[in-house]
Amino acid sequence: MTRPNRPRYACRLNAFRTPGGGIAEMLAGAARVGGIDAADLNFPDHFAGTTPAALRALLDGHGMAPNGLAMRYYTEPGFRLGAFTHPDRAVRRAAIDLTRRGIDAAAEIGAPLMTIWLGQDGVDYSFQGDFGRMWEDAVAALAEVAAHDPAIDISVEYKPNEPRAHALLPDAATTLLAIREAGAPNLGVTIDFAHMLYAGEVPAHAARLIARSSRLLGVHLNDGYGKRDDGLIAGAVHPVQTLELFVELARIGWDGVIYFDTFPDHGGLDPVAEARASIALVERLRTVAADLAADPVLAEATARQDAAAATRRVAAALYGAHGGAGGLTGGGAGER
Repeated sequence: MTRPNRPRYACRLNAFRTPGGGIAEMLAGAARVGGIDAADLNFPDHFAGTTPAALRALLDGHGMAPNGLAMRYYTEPGFRLGAFTHPDRAVRRAAIDLTRRGIDAAAEIGAPLMTIWLGQDGVDYSFQGDFGRMWEDAVAALAEVAAHDPAIDISVEYKPNEPRAHALLPDAATTLLAIREAGAPNLGVTIDFAHMLYAGEVPAHAARLIARSSRLLGVHLNDGYGKRDDGLIAGAVHPVQTLELFVELARIGWDGVIYFDTFPDHGGLDPVAEARASIALVERLRTVAADLAADPVLAEATARQDAAAATRRVAAALYGAHGGAGGLTGGGAGER
């Protein structure tokens, strides 16, 4: 089936890093995948030694649209104790100013989105942080960077931990609270499937809460075992939960760029083959989700919280209409 959003897939460019190579080689590697028609660039890392105009020319040459930029504070040793929550006001100011420069670069390259992950903002020990002050500093910083260029959306990506033992924004609910307090209309949330798993969230539920209370600005897909940020092929471990997320995204009308935040380089996989596997799995799951989103049998089963009937309907859509007593599509209210 055809879908209205183009581009629709991006991937983690650092997975295509080569010895001695730079962003040009990474983009060339991603282009070999086929189907990667958007790119998210890291700031300031991917802009070292080049210009936004030169990067845009590279993207255009590979047929990729600039989906967005992502801030990378953790590459700066001075931000180890925090970027927006560092105890030193001068360091906090440096983080905000760096973010503002990143937003300017996004505007210059034609990217509509800046993603902020505050992984270094948190604590490792009890009594290490003044939580009231840290919260106020983070909210004020988010409000300031959002006001810098209202035409650029600012998306907060949450994660329970890493590199800090406890992140200040570890889950959807806490992130939504910070966004509400910051009060900027161009603020929203980026979800990451593996982050949600080990935050103990149901991905579809988190997506619905975000769409209800704020704006869902980014979807990072991958998979894992719920203990850490594994960054595995999307749908490889939790295909049914990934499918449920796609059904929810269809119901809330989200149809943006899907970013594969996976780590083939960590396990020695060929990044081109790995990205192709993610695309193949996701294409299948999105097609099934498009049918299930308005499916009356599934809607009836979920309305009465009938897990058995819902599971059989989903299994039939994924694996075919066959099975034991009643088949995968049989049963329902009449069997109770």
